[in-house]
Amino acid sequence: MNTHNPAFQPVPQEDLAWLGTDPIPAKPYYDPAYFELERKAVFMRTWLQIAHVCELPEPGSFIRREVEFANASVLIVRGKDGVIRAFHNVCTHRGTQLVSAETGRQAAFSCPYHMWTFSAEGALLSAPDFGQFNLDKKDCSLPSIALDVCAGMIFISFAEKPEPLRESLGALAERLEALPVARATTFHEYVYEIDANWKLTYDNFQENYHLRFIHPRSAGAGTGPENPFGYPVRYAFHGQHRTQIIWSNRGAPPPPAPALLAYGKAAEAAAANGVLVSQDAKDYFALFPNFFLLGSPLQHFSHVVMPISATRSRGVIRLYWIGDDGSATERFAREYLMATARDIHAEDRAVIEAGQRGLSSGALKHIHFQTQEVLCRHLFRSIDAKVEAYKVEIGLAAEALV
Repeated sequence: MNTHNPAFQPVPQEDLAWLGTDPIPAKPYYDPAYFELERKAVFMRTWLQIAHVCELPEPGSFIRREVEFANASVLIVRGKDGVIRAFHNVCTHRGTQLVSAETGRQAAFSCPYHMWTFSAEGALLSAPDFGQFNLDKKDCSLPSIALDVCAGMIFISFAEKPEPLRESLGALAERLEALPVARATTFHEYVYEIDANWKLTYDNFQENYHLRFIHPRSAGAGTGPENPFGYPVRYAFHGQHRTQIIWSNRGAPPPPAPALLAYGKAAEAAAANGVLVSQDAKDYFALFPNFFLLGSPLQHFSHVVMPISATRSRGVIRLYWIGDDGSATERFAREYLMATARDIHAEDRAVIEAGQRGLSSGALKHIHFQTQEVLCRHLFRSIDAKVEAYKVEIGLAAEALV
């Protein structure tokens, strides 16, 4: 099958039977005890996409990220040697956080409490009256966090010895490197917090079953008479990761004049930067556990859903661009496409939170996924497999969460 044929070709149930059809337990979508196991079994052990290299353009550039589930403040710095590193944002004297700014550039980082000063590479440079500590400076470096880069995207892991990132991504690493994000120099960002479990939030963005109901105004290019639900053309599974090819409606009516101008200018700019622009179906990459990227050349965006608690999450949506705005029209195009993404997300938010309120009531023992919600099923199975393995590892009785 030509995987980029825009004609609708529904994926049959028999192709997905290996994932099962049983109902999914509802409790993991609101239960604090399950969230705690999930936090330790998954989020403290895997690679998490957290930034992009374009945010650290020169030596001394830094960004700070707060990661609530790990009780961590993360300092990501490009050193004088050009290498990007991640550290806990914590002075090794008495734990005071070094940096309060979200981003900036400086050659060294000094603790505001007692002025212990660290290099961009994490080494302790100086400390007042250090000779009275009976310590070696080399033993007082900033605590490091594993960091790696793929396709320009920065990933961190709180695991002591994580599997190499490219091995974790497998064949997807090369496919990601071929996308515009790998050459991005800037982005627009939209950050939101939502009263919903991270899986419930994430699931909304990896199934199209809801498109014609929640997005009747904005889903014209993704639905049509031959595919009224906007179902994807193809699904594929890569260990813990997933991909799908989003169907495009070539018969959609022309968009309003502002949108036509925005998409036209975005296509022109993309082509000028060597990005292949096509009306064919779009690649969607879902990386375990909480990241996805839509490979559309015009709205080339990523979405990370970070857990905060069992029933609260933070999402970060980014549209990536290559090069600065070349004109006022190009600036308009980029702003318009970001506004469009925000408008579509706004249509989702209320129904996601309504789902969380319903699940948190405990009224349901199970939830249900149909054939075309298979990516949601795959995510839950991948997460739950990690949780079950962790329970065995720590000797937790299987019935403890029943």
